[in-house]
Amino acid sequence: MGDVAVSSPSERARELVRGAFDLHIHVDPDVVGRSVDDVTLAEQCRERGLAGFGLKSHYTSTAERARVVNRVVPEVRAVGAITLNAAVGGLNPLAVEIAAREGARIVWLPTVDAVNEASARDREYPPGAHVPMWVALQKELRDAGMEPPPVAVVDDAGDPLPELRGVLAVLARHQLVLATGHLGRDEIFTVVDAALSAGVRDVVVTHPEFTSQDLSIEDQAALAERGALLERCFTTPHTGKCTWEHVYEGIRATGPERNLLSTDLGQPANPPVVDGLALFADRLLEGGFTDAEIQTMSVQQSARLAA
Repeated sequence: MGDVAVSSPSERARELVRGAFDLHIHVDPDVVGRSVDDVTLAEQCRERGLAGFGLKSHYTSTAERARVVNRVVPEVRAVGAITLNAAVGGLNPLAVEIAAREGARIVWLPTVDAVNEASARDREYPPGAHVPMWVALQKELRDAGMEPPPVAVVDDAGDPLPELRGVLAVLARHQLVLATGHLGRDEIFTVVDAALSAGVRDVVVTHPEFTSQDLSIEDQAALAERGALLERCFTTPHTGKCTWEHVYEGIRATGPERNLLSTDLGQPANPPVVDGLALFADRLLEGGFTDAEIQTMSVQQSARLAA
């Protein structure tokens, strides 16, 4: 189901994504092996004309690390982030406040520790799909008796927990970008509504086609109508978790202006991170999208969110 082989991106595609940020990547240093380190990636982005990237870790804040990268390669901007898994205290407003003061721009809600993920830790992925690298680590932690309880964002009635509202208040005060992480369908709708009501300006629904989200086209359209952005990640169809046609359908149903292109790259078995957005652009060109639509979803959206 996934791509068998990927050649180098076309020059047309590279030009289309010139000036874009890839706001969802996983690179060294990290707790699992990655294909490139952050400084080397910054140097590669400089050579390719990319504006920068968002440093995502499932386990720790990357705000301080981003500042170091920016000092070493000032022509490219690394964007710091924090993911609210158990390793940083879950829904921890203080952790978000500190990350914001250190320059973080993006806050992901729980991913590996989301109730939606933890309740299906041994889920079956589509035939031929690549299982995420963090799944093995979470199982190792579980076997060692160190896997924490899931990080809930809603109560038994489906209403936002006070801890979530506390996090949203910090996000709104600093006008950080909120990403929904690996929450489930009902949680995503609740979070989007609560975040926008709390004054959070930018809410991004993380890879809606990913196995643990798998949002219907109708749900994607409803979230876009509420004001959320839909993040399309290159790795989701590339690794066989959905088809490219499903991604195309989701974009068409919501409109390029409500979509953001990212890659979610950094895994050793996948293409180079620096090629990801251009490879994505090539696939979208094959799917019939225009140059202007691709630039809207890659360059314009990412630059606005990174600002």
